[in-house]
Amino acid sequence: MYRENAWKKYDAEELAKLNAFAEKYKDYISTAKTERECVDESVKLAEAAGFRNLDDCIRSGEALKAGERVYRNWMGKDFMLFIVGEKGLEAGMNILGAHIDSPRIDVKQNPVYEEADMAYLDTHYYGGIKKYQWVSIPLAIHGVVVKKDGTKVQINIGEKDDDPVFYISDLLIHLAQEQMGKTAAKVIEGEELNLLVGSIPLADEEKEPVKANLLKILSEEYGLEEQDFVSAELEIVPAGKARDLGFDRSMIMGYGHDDRVCAYPSMAAVLDYEGTPEYTLCAVLTDKEEIGSVGATGMQSRYFENTVAELMALTGTMTELALRRAMQNSRMLSSDVSAGFDPAFAGVFEKKNAAILGNGVCFNKFTGRGGKSGSNDANAEFVGQVRAIMDEAGVSFQTAELGKVDVGGGGTIAYICANYGMNVIDAGVPVLSMHAPCEVISKADLWEEYKCYCAFLKGAKAL
Repeated sequence: MYRENAWKKYDAEELAKLNAFAEKYKDYISTAKTERECVDESVKLAEAAGFRNLDDCIRSGEALKAGERVYRNWMGKDFMLFIVGEKGLEAGMNILGAHIDSPRIDVKQNPVYEEADMAYLDTHYYGGIKKYQWVSIPLAIHGVVVKKDGTKVQINIGEKDDDPVFYISDLLIHLAQEQMGKTAAKVIEGEELNLLVGSIPLADEEKEPVKANLLKILSEEYGLEEQDFVSAELEIVPAGKARDLGFDRSMIMGYGHDDRVCAYPSMAAVLDYEGTPEYTLCAVLTDKEEIGSVGATGMQSRYFENTVAELMALTGTMTELALRRAMQNSRMLSSDVSAGFDPAFAGVFEKKNAAILGNGVCFNKFTGRGGKSGSNDANAEFVGQVRAIMDEAGVSFQTAELGKVDVGGGGTIAYICANYGMNVIDAGVPVLSMHAPCEVISKADLWEEYKCYCAFLKGAKAL
């Protein structure tokens, strides 16, 4: 039901558009491997498309009218796009919401140490990962260091051809008899994810000479002291670009598909919108979803609601009641990925309710786990409207659940936005090896997802 291989329907013209969009997406995720980098790239794209900084409008008190295009960068980790609609914001918005954080390994605040004439950085993993997947692969360090005087140092090491890379070692198979008897969760422990970063000692330094040499390099090349790690956000990610997968180049293998494969098309759908919409359009790219949407940049904070309030103030419609109505009356696609059916692990899926790569964008009516615990269960009326929009636009889509009922599960930002009373459903693409250092998606699903988001922005209306 609603499942057909999307590749069968494309003519040469649409294939060219599909491949061009896939190349832009590959460039985006190859460049933007952290939430901060995603925001930086998104700001560039927004300004190139004629969007203005909402904070500049707030400072000037400039009134905004229908058709105005604005963006907001929140703390360098969240990004929002708006096109003001003909109807007041109180009538609700058409929203695309995705997250731009991905599972990774973070550097601790007191990380540098030396052991056996090798220098390491101590780490703490972020989000749900299989720790054993992160050893014995080339790694890069991305992030920022903020010094006491407020100077911000950008770090991106391991992506250029002449950059060094970094490494977390694994035990050689010859001595791994005891290790091989452990469960997968215990083969590599969290405190064993130590990043190897150097091995040359500093001449004439007797105490921890390799560590001393590392700190000397950091000082000379980046102006950093050991104490600066306290105010750093350094993320360890797989090194290298996203690549085409398969002889037919039908798939993309890369880091961070979850959830940038939804974030980029969400943003692109708003950037590419022509004319003045009936309802205000919004794309919100948020942080911290992988650890529960917490903190000042997570969706559970009120930064999005506060930004809508600022927008309403500049359109002359802000009251507390009008803001509540604006949030309640909105319609949203929670743009997040789903588990792609993998024949190698078919036993954890219920196939007729699983997402198949190449069969189009995937709708998850509910997520959560077990008896729908922790989910947003979308109303049938809203699902019916979304179906009609997709069919009218000729979008290939499918419906899915995240595996068998009692096997596992997961969540998205959908339930958080539904707390306002708005209609929300999850809509993304199937992913193989979700949360692994390298994940896989279909270019056809990416293209149908973009078409889905464009159609939703144009077609969603108040029920």
